[in-house]
Amino acid sequence: MEHLTKETFQSKVFNFEKNSEWKFEGELPCVIDFYADWCQPCKMVAPVLEELSREYEGKINIYKVDTEDQQELSAVFGIRSIPSLLFCPKDEQPQMAQGALPKQTLVQVIDDVLLKSKN
Repeated sequence: MEHLTKETFQSKVFNFEKNSEWKFEGELPCVIDFYADWCQPCKMVAPVLEELSREYEGKINIYKVDTEDQQELSAVFGIRSIPSLLFCPKDEQPQMAQGALPKQTLVQVIDDVLLKSKN
């Protein structure tokens, strides 16, 4: 999973310096994990996200943002608690979820919000 910096975030997700309105820059819908190394729940969700990035390879991208290292990105999204997961569909507003969500919940959100699959 790729760790995003401000620069790669702006080219792959959203250029918040150029656009005031949300405009997704990526090829594939994505999930962004805002985390920190000291955060225990973040450590619980990390292997689940690794699994999902393999299972959904070619359909979605999963990125990580270190909130300690990338404080400006965290501020742009008003991240106050971690882990926070930002789900970015291609053509709609992103949705934020907080906390270490179980895999089944993440799968449901990915399918419903990002892939719009009608099961």
